[in-house]
Amino acid sequence: MPDDPEIIRAAIRKAHELGADVAGTVPAKRLVDCPSAVAEKRPGSQDRGTYIVLGLSHDPEHPELDLWEPGRGTPGDRILARIGKDLARWLQEEHGVRARLIPYRLEDGGIYLKDAASLAGIGRMGRNNLVLVPGYGPRIRFRAVWADLDCPEEPSPEGEDPCAGCEEYCIRACPMDAFCTGRFSRERCLARMNADKNSGRKRIDHCRACELACPAGG
Repeated sequence: MPDDPEIIRAAIRKAHELGADVAGTVPAKRLVDCPSAVAEKRPGSQDRGTYIVLGLSHDPEHPELDLWEPGRGTPGDRILARIGKDLARWLQEEHGVRARLIPYRLEDGGIYLKDAASLAGIGRMGRNNLVLVPGYGPRIRFRAVWADLDCPEEPSPEGEDPCAGCEEYCIRACPMDAFCTGRFSRERCLARMNADKNSGRKRIDHCRACELACPAGG
């Protein structure tokens, strides 16, 4: 019978088979006091076990993946949800492991997905407050599956600052001046998103200026 690390490795392979572009794992306990949890003064996880983080590329040539609809989210997120549900079902049927798709919104029981992706070694947080993933840059969206598995402890990924030497394209591109203090302002960014949601449009093309201006990932 395979042990937990073997099942985790098989789950990563299965995630790619199901359509995820990137995938990684992180022990749930590492999200409890992750950077966003500390900043927001809200625990990042209440689970034991392991989070399997799934990422889907949102190529600028397919902007329809990011069109947000009230009550439905985006097509890209629905694809990720399907991948996550199929992966959870596979874990249960093939290995008898309890698993479930994690809600997207923190308010609904979700987790800090960008922190999870960074801690899982998928990428590193950039100056634009987005995870920069090798080969994809910041043009990746995430969801997570919880699994009742023990994930091997891995040190936090280290390396060069992914934004070192950059000419600050994200800062210059931002229409909300969200970097005016030298650090990303979540409030300024959310002001634009909330205005979009209150516009009355049925399908909303949220601002991606900083993301699309970023040269990371080619």
